[in-house]
Amino acid sequence: MPRFEQQYHDWMQNNLENETNPRRLELLHKGLGHGTQEFLRHVWFPAVGHFNHLLPEWEVRDFSNGYRYLDLAYMPGGAKGGIEIQGYGPHARDLDVRRFKDLCRRHCLLSLDGWTFLPIAYPSIVDEPKQCQQLVLAFIGKFIATDVPSTLSWLEAETVRFARRLLRPISPLELASHLRVSDRQARRILHELVKLQIMDIASGQLRARTYKLRF
Repeated sequence: MPRFEQQYHDWMQNNLENETNPRRLELLHKGLGHGTQEFLRHVWFPAVGHFNHLLPEWEVRDFSNGYRYLDLAYMPGGAKGGIEIQGYGPHARDLDVRRFKDLCRRHCLLSLDGWTFLPIAYPSIVDEPKQCQQLVLAFIGKFIATDVPSTLSWLEAETVRFARRLLRPISPLELASHLRVSDRQARRILHELVKLQIMDIASGQLRARTYKLRF
């Protein structure tokens, strides 16, 4: 089974097995919508590599004591990040005034409750997946703590901060330029951060070419 399919299956099973809310459980048993699955397959998983802290069909209460469901909630450490896949048909071409007003009210109320939203248009998933991946990394970056482990050396800590600011894979050469060290020393720093499970190799087989933060 391909890596995405296996992790997606395990992630959904874990959500089903740990959910006690019958309303959300019913939605999970129905399966995720096509747009959400395509987002996970072509955007989230290629950019992030796992589904940690990501919760599908997450239930929230609105100010009228009703229930609403987010396509995906990203909640590391209790943070409130919501991702909504906006299909072109129902959310744009065929959206009547009542539904449009309700959609805006829904986002307003959840934003007032502390949620940060990332709306993704379905056509962008199909036509511009790389741009969507960059948006996802920037979105995740909002929830990453700015501090670094105190056990890291100054150069290792600055490497982590540098990677967080860029929110994309970095090469040993650009890290060497930033830290003003040799290419060999930059590679040693990156190798150590991989051993510490803070960074991962992003590209390269026999010889790593780029590295990325582990989220």
